[in-house]
Amino acid sequence: MKPEDITAKIRAAIPDAEVTLEDLTGTLDHWKAVIVSSAFLGLAPMARQRLVMRALADELKGPIHALTMETWTPDEARVRRA
Repeated sequence: MKPEDITAKIRAAIPDAEVTLEDLTGTLDHWKAVIVSSAFLGLAPMARQRLVMRALADELKGPIHALTMETWTPDEARVRRA
C-alpha cells in the first residue's frame, strides 16, 4: 500500500494528524508510523492506537500486514524531537 494512501486514511479519521511513515521491508506492507495529533490529548496509549487502527481497519485485513506506531501529542512531539 502506498504511503500517501495510508496517510490519507489516517487524516480522514484524524484531520490534524501529522503522519510520518517508514516502509520497514521495502514491500509496502510492513510499516512504522509516527502520528502526531491534538486528538491524542488526554488519551492513554492504547486509546490513541485504537483511533489509528480504526482508520486503517480494512487495510489491516490485507494490504498492510504489520504496523508499528508511535502516537504523540504536539507537546510530546516537541520534546521528543528536541
